[in-house]
Amino acid sequence: MNKVTVIAEAGVNHNGDLNVAKKMIEVAAEAGADYVKFQTFTAEELVTPDAFLASYQKNNSGRGGGQYEMLKRLELKRDDHLTLIRHAEICNIKFLSTAFDLPAIDFLSKLGMDLVKIPSGEITNYPYLCAVSKLNKDIVLSTGMSTLGEVEMALEVLTREGIKLSQITLLHCTTEYPAPLEEVNLKVLETLRTAFGVQVGYSDHTMGIEVPIAAVSLGATLIEKHFTLDRGLSGPDHLASLEPGELKAMICAIRSIEKALGDGIKRVTQSERANIPVARKSLVAKKDIKLGEIFTDENIGVKRPGTGISPMRYLEVIGKVAKKDFYANQIIEI
Repeated sequence: MNKVTVIAEAGVNHNGDLNVAKKMIEVAAEAGADYVKFQTFTAEELVTPDAFLASYQKNNSGRGGGQYEMLKRLELKRDDHLTLIRHAEICNIKFLSTAFDLPAIDFLSKLGMDLVKIPSGEITNYPYLCAVSKLNKDIVLSTGMSTLGEVEMALEVLTREGIKLSQITLLHCTTEYPAPLEEVNLKVLETLRTAFGVQVGYSDHTMGIEVPIAAVSLGATLIEKHFTLDRGLSGPDHLASLEPGELKAMICAIRSIEKALGDGIKRVTQSERANIPVARKSLVAKKDIKLGEIFTDENIGVKRPGTGISPMRYLEVIGKVAKKDFYANQIIEI
């Protein structure tokens, strides 16, 4: 059984506070996540001074201004990363961060992470894709806001630069916070898997935990979900994030679904074997049958338990001669 990878997305929900970020690592570890993920950027490298906010960023942050002012408040300092990595090691969870600019890619490449996460906004960023491919690490590519053609072009860049398809997991994603259920379209998971022959996962921005659980049942091998210490905090992503108890409930449910999915081979299970004689039926005498009588539709019936001749042999038995007396409801023998 392949284990679903769960990334607990802290993102910028630390609100620029290192102590909050450390607490988030503890929460993710307690919930059972495989990775806790942050975001690495500098506002100067990421946006122009006049870049405007998305509607959800305005609504969820409760502040005006542009992207630059918002992102400046949410930056993690370079030294903060080292502190958080050490804290993640103590908490026994893997540290991960997404680079949002080229200097961030270079910085994160030196920190020893085993996975690279490409955010949806960079899927059309050719220099970014080339820089990531040179790291020769496993890649998780989020596909929010993209067409199938744009996904194909991004994969062409990555593979041309030396990344194998087996190193890539495509994440289906709806880039809105929170994402409307009618726009989730989980069936895209199968579309991506079939179109590109890669592992697929799901990055969820809906409210609640139902949709990522459903994604696992549809074959997602990786789930990414935002979480927060308090959904009532001010910030762009808090509203579409899980609180600690919900994160733990989601991961528990995912682990249960993993067990239930199995390997796809139809077989009689160990627990079922004991129930076969109880639930199945045998050929029995409908009434008393004397030695030498012919078995017919009138004197042969089918009842539980299933410890005798299977009813699937009914035609084989009809017409044979009874070799002994049988009383009514007795399992017959031939």
